[in-house]
Amino acid sequence: MSNADFPVVIFHNPACGTSRNVVAMVEAAGYAPQVVEYLKAGWTREQLRELAGEAGLSLRALMREKGTPAAELGLLDPAATDEAILDAMVEHPILVNRPIVVTPKGVALCRPSEAVFPLLEKAPDSFTKEDGEVVSRV
Repeated sequence: MSNADFPVVIFHNPACGTSRNVVAMVEAAGYAPQVVEYLKAGWTREQLRELAGEAGLSLRALMREKGTPAAELGLLDPAATDEAILDAMVEHPILVNRPIVVTPKGVALCRPSEAVFPLLEKAPDSFTKEDGEVVSRV
């Protein structure tokens, strides 16, 4: 299926197994996704606000804690404001959880990776993840 018919954008971190699984699942479904390596490309405030809003997530819910400077930056404190979180995410792209997938069916943070299936018009009946776990679209 061509990207013009059903565009798929994946905000991807190649060091993340979940993110790699999502890219592989989308490709196995026959799509040629636009893969954005956000650690290289970075984020804008507007982009993050829009993605979080379309995914129905707060900025705090979109923030990744593991393997990031979130704690050192004071972002885990309940008093940390959305503006502070947003500023930190723009300055430190690793703070954004991944992968985020955008299709004509919606936007989602695809953790676990099989959360990508509802965003696709077609999906493989089953898929074997890198760790050997088999997931199905049903």
